Amino acid sequence: MALNYLFIAFFIVSFLLCIVKTVIGIFWPEVAFGDAEIFSAAVKSTFDMAETGFKISIGYAGAFTLWLGLMKVGEEGGVIDKLSKWVSPLFSKLFPEVPKNHAAHGAMMMNISANMLGLDNAATPMGLRAMKELQEINPNKERASNAQIMFLVLNTSGLTIIPLSIMVIIAERSQGLINPTEYFLPILATTFSSTLAGLIAVSLVQKLKLYQYRVVWLYLIGISVFMAGMVLVYQYLAEQEQSIFTSILGGGLILGLITWFVWNGYKKKINVYDTFIEGAKEGFGVAVKIIPFLVGILVAIGLFRVSGGLDLITDFFALFVNDDIAQSLPTALTKPFSGGGARAVMIETIDSQMKAVYDLYKETTPEINPTLLESKSILEGMKTIPSRMVAIMQGSTETTFYVLAVYFGSVGIKNTRHAVGCGLIADAAGIIAAIFMTYLFFQ
Repeated sequence: MALNYLFIAFFIVSFLLCIVKTVIGIFWPEVAFGDAEIFSAAVKSTFDMAETGFKISIGYAGAFTLWLGLMKVGEEGGVIDKLSKWVSPLFSKLFPEVPKNHAAHGAMMMNISANMLGLDNAATPMGLRAMKELQEINPNKERASNAQIMFLVLNTSGLTIIPLSIMVIIAERSQGLINPTEYFLPILATTFSSTLAGLIAVSLVQKLKLYQYRVVWLYLIGISVFMAGMVLVYQYLAEQEQSIFTSILGGGLILGLITWFVWNGYKKKINVYDTFIEGAKEGFGVAVKIIPFLVGILVAIGLFRVSGGLDLITDFFALFVNDDIAQSLPTALTKPFSGGGARAVMIETIDSQMKAVYDLYKETTPEINPTLLESKSILEGMKTIPSRMVAIMQGSTETTFYVLAVYFGSVGIKNTRHAVGCGLIADAAGIIAAIFMTYLFFQ
């Protein structure tokens, strides 16, 4: 129901804001908020975002086909059962309504692992498969179960060990002058904080009392020790070695997992190829099934952004924070609605920081060499607090409403219950942690 009310609110608020902007644009054109042509821009946005939603869904077809085929091989080969048994002691506490060693445990484990490695294309089909498994044991097919909500919030909180996407962006924008692995530790700490906040929020609502179980503490301590070990390894590696380590850890684990699936299928004497094809046939159907849900949420969010609603929210929060944080808020507040939009805002913030440095040097040191001026503006602009902060925010939070629409839409869930609220709590914790980590690591 929460998603339904948000969907309605996006359209009504956007329409009212368009009226206000039009009136101001006609009668007081000197006021920045006014825009006499806002209705044309809003209508264009609806068509653009509808097309974007369709392209994203169809673009997923290849990844869905591949990974759903591999998941089928993993099931028939017994790998999913093994993964389920490994995580069953913890998952039986987090998801008490899911039977012990259920196939959903293995699918959720694979999804969370892929997310931690920054492999979004692999994580999404695994997550949809997990949601399908959970839906099969859901007594009310239109109402999200406790297990589905817990899984979705853990997914949206985005625990990440290797933030591949943000590291690529940093490398490109800095033209190699900034080591992208500088962001490894702060993003790791930030996503751990958001995941923990999401876990606590859902546990309180569902009255799970996880603190009573020793196994939960053992897993949390184990994960923390593993993360600390990763930090130590990264600290002692040279820059080039860090890149190699990242590549081996991410790509090696995924390719190893695929090989494990195929090998176990061979040992079980199943027809691996035919089994893969059987599972892969679901891929295109899943991609098509999520089109209406994805188009609907993207159109509503795009309209809200174009009408100025998101800017008003950002301006309101900016009244209570310093200038560095205020410049980072547009990225933080855009991310739960649109990953692509947040990425664009992040790049715009970084570019504005580099331009400010460029203009300062141009004014104070007019005789500076143009090549040196460019490199200094890139290097120092990328090292400002706002540039650092938006990068950590972009790498540490998830597109909550997008994930809600895709995951719940794929299994026909209409009543999302407390999923939105708990997901946004995790997002808020991620934003706060990103601010704190920026100052801790880079000030």
